[in-house]
Amino acid sequence: MDKKLRITQIKSQINRPQVQKRTIKALGIQKLNRPIEVVPTPQVLGMINSVKHLLKIEEI
Repeated sequence: MDKKLRITQIKSQINRPQVQKRTIKALGIQKLNRPIEVVPTPQVLGMINSVKHLLKIEEI
């Protein structure tokens, strides 16, 4: 089976650049402290890397 990542937004996106807000939305994160599971493709890993200071990342 493929590995998955559990991503949780732990910091608010208020007062962040618009690019970071759009990246959070593109990842599918809707609310603070609500985890999502994603398959780690190169595109997703690049998005995670650009907003990693707002996220908690765990391997499943």
